[in-house]
Amino acid sequence: MIKHNPPSPEPLHRAIARFGDVAVLVVGDIILDRFVNGVIERISPEAPIPVLHGRGETSAMGGAGNVVANIISLGARAIPVSVMGTDTAGDSLLRMLGELGADTAGLAQQGGRMTSSKSRFSALNQQVLRFDEEEIKPLGETERAGLIRHFRAALAAADIVILSDYGKGILLDGVAAELIAICREAGKPVLVDPKGRDYARYAGATAITPNRKELGEAVGHPVFADDEIVAAARELISAHGFDFVVATRSEKGMSVVGPDEASHIATQAREVFDVSGAGDTVIATFALALASGADPVAAASIANAAGGVVVGKRGTARLTVEELTGALLRSHGPTAHKDAILDAASAARMVAAWKEEGLSVGFTNGCFDILHAGHVSLLHAARSQCDRLVLGLNSDASVRRLKGPGRPVNDQHDRACVLAALASVDAVVVFEEDTPLALIEALLPDILVKGADYTIETVVGADVVQKAGGRVVLVDLVAGKSTTGTIGKLRAGGSTN
Repeated sequence: MIKHNPPSPEPLHRAIARFGDVAVLVVGDIILDRFVNGVIERISPEAPIPVLHGRGETSAMGGAGNVVANIISLGARAIPVSVMGTDTAGDSLLRMLGELGADTAGLAQQGGRMTSSKSRFSALNQQVLRFDEEEIKPLGETERAGLIRHFRAALAAADIVILSDYGKGILLDGVAAELIAICREAGKPVLVDPKGRDYARYAGATAITPNRKELGEAVGHPVFADDEIVAAARELISAHGFDFVVATRSEKGMSVVGPDEASHIATQAREVFDVSGAGDTVIATFALALASGADPVAAASIANAAGGVVVGKRGTARLTVEELTGALLRSHGPTAHKDAILDAASAARMVAAWKEEGLSVGFTNGCFDILHAGHVSLLHAARSQCDRLVLGLNSDASVRRLKGPGRPVNDQHDRACVLAALASVDAVVVFEEDTPLALIEALLPDILVKGADYTIETVVGADVVQKAGGRVVLVDLVAGKSTTGTIGKLRAGGSTN
């Protein structure tokens, strides 16, 4: 069975909320990435080549190091295990990993080994040359024994394992197979970002994450269409005992293929600046989502959104939870009916992502027990003041405390679903307290909207919003109506900025 329907965003956001509880063990080739920027203004008198005038240089971790960087950037714990050289590049990587907060106990430096380094030279954001310094060298007997020892010691603390194979030697000569066997024995899922044509070395892994070109090379012929992707993935599953295959397909998104089912996830159109390290971000995010309880299709949807973010950045990029949440929001639209119903933590991440995009965020609240035209007008007026509107909704218990034992007429689930379906509402958050103060403190909206039967001084959270540089907007009411009545004009009040 082949599915094309994307999963609901609600479980995706729940999985992201659990990233901070996950520890990922990463084994593979750690590479130093250098980025040299400059301008080209003339041709060399020595040869018909351009002269690059340097204007700055940055360094980043590539390969398995970029996987580690993305895991930490997304709020999880990363445990890298690898071997590097006792050279300048190796020293730099060890220092960078330590500064990032990675557990470096499983990293060894070995004399006689060269740390892989890739230098990219760019002029006006256009790469003009890449200079690689590396040596393809399998681990020696002592190096291998040390890596396996560190791996076994770290495995107990890990929820999931990533093998990041860049073909530089760390996972060659049966090392990958040995690590996979150890994971299987321990009952730990292991994902592989593969290299080369022979996937027999990864037999028994939970999943592999090739791109479309790599998938075709592994089965010996090009693959393009959906059915070709599925057939190639199942050929590898049958031959090597993978539980499933996650194939990345560039602008066409991703495919998750198991023995019996397959799902294709469309990507989000985005301007591409640089694809360096996008695969690292994808497998890091996929592993975190899978370890956080998402099923493979949901995990791939999250990873697909993550890849769409980093290709829009320059250099070996990483992303944050806020950027990832924002990407998922864009892919599902600002309102998706019941999918816009979030807990406070997820809503806080959404608000942060919206603000990072330069959008203004408004907030209003209430019981909204029996929805009528006055409510709709109020929400429409509130939405006119901002780019995104979050609605705080009193829980059933809160409504009973405020309005008596006979209320609410409609339970919080029904009220939330109806409100989330309104075009003016971008997110609904149910709160248990009698007032939304804690929620306002967590979200820090730019604009707080209430009815004009309030004053600025009596609006809950007004001081919090104003102190943060936001403003309070009061809605004028038709005579004789409460805040649930018909809405007239708006007036701004209490602004401190």
